[in-house]
Amino acid sequence: MENINLFPLYLSFRVAFTATIISFFVGLPIAYFLSRRHGKVADFIDTFTNLPVVLPPTVLGYYLLVFLGRQSPIGAFLEKNFDKMIVFTPTGAVIASCVVSIPYLIKSAKTAFLEINEDYLNAARLLGRNEFNVFCTMVMPIAWRGIVAGLTMSFVRALGDFGTTLMVSGSIPNKTMTMPIAIYDALQAGNKGMANLLVLIMTSIAVIVLFIVNILERKMKRG
Repeated sequence: MENINLFPLYLSFRVAFTATIISFFVGLPIAYFLSRRHGKVADFIDTFTNLPVVLPPTVLGYYLLVFLGRQSPIGAFLEKNFDKMIVFTPTGAVIASCVVSIPYLIKSAKTAFLEINEDYLNAARLLGRNEFNVFCTMVMPIAWRGIVAGLTMSFVRALGDFGTTLMVSGSIPNKTMTMPIAIYDALQAGNKGMANLLVLIMTSIAVIVLFIVNILERKMKRG
C-alpha cells in the first residue's frame, strides 16, 4: 500500500486553526462595531470585509502578493531587518486563509449581535457597567451560538482554501502544501487513489462542520 503523507493534513489544520484564532480577535470587534453603527463608514467597512467572498481567489492572491511580496514595502522591510519572508511560507498560508475566512465570522457574529434586545444592554449601562463589561458579561453569552457558528464556518473555509493560498504560499512539499493543494497535485500526477482519499477526508470534515453549524442555527432560532 502506498505511504500516505500526512503533512498536508497537519499543515491544513494548523493553518486553519491559526487563521480562525486571528479571525476571532480581529473579526469580532468589527462585527460588533457594524451591529451598533450605521452610516457611510460602517457601510464601507461592511463592503470591504465582504470583498473576499465575491472576489476571485486569484485576485485576492494578487493583492496579497502586491502588499506582502518581496518587492512591497512590508515584504522588503521584513526581509531587510528580520530576514523573514511572508510569501511561500506557512505564514503566507495563514494570512491568505485568514483573509478568505474572516467574512464568515463577521457576518454570523454581526447577525447574532443584531438579534440581542438593546433594552438588556441599556439596563446594564444604567447600572453602571462600562461597555467592555457589558460586552463580556452580556453580549458574548447571549450571542455565543452565532459566534461559534461563525468560527466553525471560518475554520472550514480556511481549511479548504486553494486559490489564494496557492498564490501566496505556493505548493512546496512538506513546507506549504495544504490539503487542497495536495489534492490538485495528486490529480496532476495521475495519482487518483491518493486524490480520492484526500477528497474523502476533506468531505467528511466539511459534512461534520456543516452539521454542527445547522444545530447551532436551530438553537439560535429557538432561543
